Amino acid sequence: MEALNQGTNLNQVAEITLGYAPKVKSSQRPKVGCSRQVYEVLYSFWDKDSLELSEHFQVILLNRANRVLGICTISKGGTAGTVVDAKLVFGAALKGAAQSIIISHNHLSGNLLPSEQDKRLTANLVKIGKALDLPVLDHVIITTEGYYSFADEGEL
Repeated sequence: MEALNQGTNLNQVAEITLGYAPKVKSSQRPKVGCSRQVYEVLYSFWDKDSLELSEHFQVILLNRANRVLGICTISKGGTAGTVVDAKLVFGAALKGAAQSIIISHNHLSGNLLPSEQDKRLTANLVKIGKALDLPVLDHVIITTEGYYSFADEGEL
């Protein structure tokens, strides 16, 4: 704190503001109440040209009534995976004023079963979500032929 008193100009410190300005009325947003509805929302949003080309990681931001506030692409990877930064996942959720989130990624192979890495990532994001009081409600793996829900399988 001594440096503050010795010539630091506090006018050069950026002000940080928080805001949220939704463009769509809550009643007009899709509501998701089960994994099938989550899959349908994700599948309609997903770029079909990349579904079997490269792995993407998306997060669905939800309000308290499980209405979709938005979908954010966290990362786009290659044919063998994508890197997921937890700070980006929860940064998007906090900035979007989400009350809960659903995470998702695609499997190019069509294999719906989660890998050990998928399971570790899910456990880590669930742990962080609990600490932030911003729960991860599900992790859905999607393919062109179906989906896998961690919540449905009791893996959350």
